[in-house]
Amino acid sequence: MAQTDTESGSLAIEAAGLSKHFGDIVAVEDLDLAIESGTVYGFLGPNGSGKTTTMRMLTTLTRPTAGEAWIAGVPITNREGVIEHVGYLPEEPPLFDELTAREYLRHVAALHDIPGTAADERIEGYLDRFGLDDAADRRIDGFSTGMRKKTGLVGAILHEPTVIFLDEPTSGLDPRAARTVKDLIDELAEGETTVFLSTHILSVVDELADDVGVLHDGRLVAEGSPSDLKRRAEEGTGGTLEDVFLAVTADHAEEYATAGREAAVGDERS
Repeated sequence: MAQTDTESGSLAIEAAGLSKHFGDIVAVEDLDLAIESGTVYGFLGPNGSGKTTTMRMLTTLTRPTAGEAWIAGVPITNREGVIEHVGYLPEEPPLFDELTAREYLRHVAALHDIPGTAADERIEGYLDRFGLDDAADRRIDGFSTGMRKKTGLVGAILHEPTVIFLDEPTSGLDPRAARTVKDLIDELAEGETTVFLSTHILSVVDELADDVGVLHDGRLVAEGSPSDLKRRAEEGTGGTLEDVFLAVTADHAEEYATAGREAAVGDERS
């Protein structure tokens, strides 16, 4: 049953049984999420585990096969309503190479109906903060990977969304730029913005995340605060977030393989 804004309470992101199948391929299966406002949620998983598909469903770019989800109380079936609340930085930002960075960001501002003066002030502030001011009037097709990533990030947060989805936001950045991104994520969360952070850089998640979810083969196989997950790992063979990641994905892979073998034996007997 669809929810109203009041029913969702303080949840910025909620999912119930969210699934996505591509023919016989299961990308995401029966995903439940309940992420409160102002949370930095670290979303971990091996390549091909369904992280990007999950983000594309939650940002209305991909329609789920089954299940429901809400962003700031708005069902993802209401695309226009969700877009008002969401910023999204994919791993490879979809920029317009023929534009300059300043032109691109003014275009983004116009799409979100940000008034001209306010838009220019925000753009100039972010260009300066990310060290893009000297390159702001150069065409994007001449930008490095890091410059493209920073331009895309500014475009994702320019309209001050309440929920931001970041896919590998620090990859391709030098240490100074990566520090700027991490500081920005901290500031956003302090201002009650919710950050859904997908990355393979576990130290970033360990430093920033309030809660962590680990996805494997399209299923959420572990969830909790970094300290809670590391405490569980200490009871096994280690106590780092890397230990957690390796352990839970290995355990789930073994369970999946065992289930497959049992199913095959059952088929042979029948």
